[in-house]
This record gives sequence, C-alpha cells and structure tokens, in this order.
Amino acid sequence: MRIILLVAGVILSQLSFSQVLKNTLTSAISILKLDPQFKHASISMYVIDSKNGKVIFENNPELGLAPASAQKIITSVSAFEILGKEYTYKTIISGDLAIRNNILDGNLHVSGSGDPTLGSWRWASTKEDIVLMKILKILKDNEIKQVTGGIYINDLKFPYPPIPDGWVWQDIGNYYGAGAWALNWHENQYDLHLRSGENIGILTQVVSTSPVDLADSIHNYITSAKKGTGDNAYLYAAPYDLRVYATGTIPAGEKDFVISGSIPNPPEVFAKKIFTLLRNNKISINNTVYYYREKWLTGESLSKPAINFGMIISPSLDSINYWFLKKSVNLYGEALVKTIAGEKGKEASTTNGIEIIRNFWNKNGIERSALNMIDGSGLSPANRITSKSLVQILEYAKNKKWFASFYNALPEINGIKMKDGYIGGVRSYTGYIKNKSGQEYTFAFIVNNFDGSAGSVREKMWKVLDLLK
Repeated sequence: MRIILLVAGVILSQLSFSQVLKNTLTSAISILKLDPQFKHASISMYVIDSKNGKVIFENNPELGLAPASAQKIITSVSAFEILGKEYTYKTIISGDLAIRNNILDGNLHVSGSGDPTLGSWRWASTKEDIVLMKILKILKDNEIKQVTGGIYINDLKFPYPPIPDGWVWQDIGNYYGAGAWALNWHENQYDLHLRSGENIGILTQVVSTSPVDLADSIHNYITSAKKGTGDNAYLYAAPYDLRVYATGTIPAGEKDFVISGSIPNPPEVFAKKIFTLLRNNKISINNTVYYYREKWLTGESLSKPAINFGMIISPSLDSINYWFLKKSVNLYGEALVKTIAGEKGKEASTTNGIEIIRNFWNKNGIERSALNMIDGSGLSPANRITSKSLVQILEYAKNKKWFASFYNALPEINGIKMKDGYIGGVRSYTGYIKNKSGQEYTFAFIVNNFDGSAGSVREKMWKVLDLLK
C-alpha cells in the first residue's frame, strides 16, 4: 500500500510540475508576443517530456515556418537512416587505356561521387596536400611516368545546377552559399584578403585570394567603415562565372582582413592542382582538361575509363555529420541530399533527394506537408517546417544505434544540446534539455518575421528556453 501511495505521489508531483512548467511557458510566450520585436512575428514552439512523449507545451506546433539551419537535423537523421553511419564517398582515379612501359597511352580520369570533404582542412586525411599525395601514390603504385592524353574530370554524378532552387543572390557568392558538385575541393571555399585604409569610406585593396587565384576576377567595391564594425561585406557570384562583385564594408585600418567566398568552378580548380602535382613530380601529361559536364551539354561523346588505378575514400558519414551539425556546413547538407537520391537509384538531384526524405518521414508518421523542404541545409528562406516535426525526428533518433554520434554532433549553445538556425528574419533552436531535477525535454522553437536586432531576439528566446533547465 505504501509503495502504491509513493508511486501515486511521484506521478502527482510530476503532473503538478508539468502543469507549472506549462503555465510558465504560456506566460513567457504571451510576454514575447507583446514585445514590439515580435508584433508581426510568427512563433512556434513544441516541447515534450522525452521520457514518456507527453506534450508539455505547444504554440502553433503545426505551423510551417522557415527553420534556417535547424533544418539540418532532418538531413542529418535522414542520412544516418538512409545511407548508414559508415557510408563513405569514393573518388576514382582511372585511365581509358592500359599502361605500357610506364606510359598511360590515353587520358587520366578523375571521377567524383560528390565527396564534400575532398581537400577539407577539418581532417588530417582530407587536407589538400594529403589528398594530392594520395593521387601521386596511386600513379606511382601503377608505375605511371607519362600520360599521353589529358585529364578527364567526370563531374556528372550530380546534375546541373550545383546550387538548389530557392537560394538567394546575396548568399551564393559567399562561402556558406557554395553549391555541391560531383567534384568538390577545399569545401568549395576561397579566402579573399583585403587591406583597408585609415579613413572611412575609402575603397579597400585586394591583396590576394587563396587557395585559388581569383584576384583579377574580383570587382571590388568594398569600402572602409568605422573600426570595430566587423565584416559587413558580401560577394556576389554565380557558379561557373569567374566574375565576382564584392560590396559592403570592413573596418578601417585592417592590413589583412579575410572574407570567404564560394569557388565558381571547383572541378577546374581541382584539375589544375593535379596538373601542378604531376609536373612537379616529373610525370608528363598533355596540357588539356576535358570536363564531362561541358561535353554532355554540347552533346559530344564521352570517353569512359576502362581501368581503375585506385581511389580516395572520404571519412565516414558519422564523422562528416559531426562537422555538418557542429559547424553548420551547408555544403555537407546539400551533398548528402543529392547522395541520398543517387544511392536510391534516382538522378542525384536536390529535388529527388528531398522527395525521398519526405517519403521516408511520411512512412514514419510525419505528413509530407509538415516538411516542405527546398534544400538540405536550411539556407533557402522558402523552406517551411513545423516545430512538431522537428521534435518527432529528434525523438525518432533517440532509439537508433547511431544516436550517440548524432547527439555528440549537436552543438552546445547556452548550456543546451541543440541546433540553431539564423537567416534574415528567422531564429530557430531544436534539441534536447536535461534539467537539474533530471527531467528531460525534446523541443523546437522557431520565430519568423521578427523586427530589429537578431542578437536581441536570440537573448529573448534563450530566456524562454532557460525555463526548461
């Protein structure tokens, strides 16, 4: 009898605590709605008890809103389930004729599978020099000392265009707006080094770009602003177009101020790196590069490789996912969505990948209309996701063998394991909270169309989330 009473007391205590928390959150959201910053905003929040799945609080949980980078948890969990934790990308080095007397009498082919880590600085095994040395070793292992033909870059695994529909012009020339090619290099990112004068309003000078030389292609209109104002510069450019238009401001008095852009043609940059590598190591090769994409667009016949010499293997998906969530790398999300489509036998397009992801979650109890996705990273302002669906996906992940890898990849922000998101007029947070009393909550919190400072909105949203701690 005492045990029954004790259990009943615990249940009543939990119910009472949940009711108090519900009332507290209701009051907090009501106050938020009265704030002038949120007068015309849409606010969605959904909180459940992680242990029993009961709803603790909800406000517009079925309202589709732009989630920004909080959308990455959908791509992340989908990739774990559809591709698998150990999935790797493979870049194939091959030739179209046999090797005789140390001579490849034909062309050297490099075929990409969409590996977003090739040349990345985030792993020791993917750094530029290491990747190039791997290619050199493959050629030396096959005793190739001369290539009579040129380099064939097979970039057809992912279709044209490299960027998803719905991305805005202000984003795509900058590093975070880099598209996903079948052959990516250095995360398709370059650094623009600038020097600013001491006087406000003076045009800055382009010092250099790295790791690819684009200095002569940059139309620079960036000027000097007050010291301490930070990076307020943007790069405008389109894929395959070398013209880059740089606008905005950087602080005055900077000797080497760096902003980062998206490489307009990563396969071309990669091909040039291979040329330099071979010639520096006394392997002669015809000074010609053929891009499968260009030949495909003009209807020309494509030379297919006959002999594989070796391959470069990427880090596993769980490792890629770590940086995808931890540092919010948009490129990784776009590559994963296209890869999902390709691995399921479809053309490896963003549209097909999104369709497969939506169908997967529909089979697992989430309506397709709750996941109106345009891309895999959340960069498009046209995405529309419900806070309830984000929580459902987070709950789904908890029961999977790979959950520890997923959870470890979530950033810790404001003392909470959660993925954040921010684009113009959008702030979002979704993740897991365990409070001091041992209560565990899974939540999603999205605000669209706020007014004024994004930093101020962040602080106000954090105060609401602090109530769950």
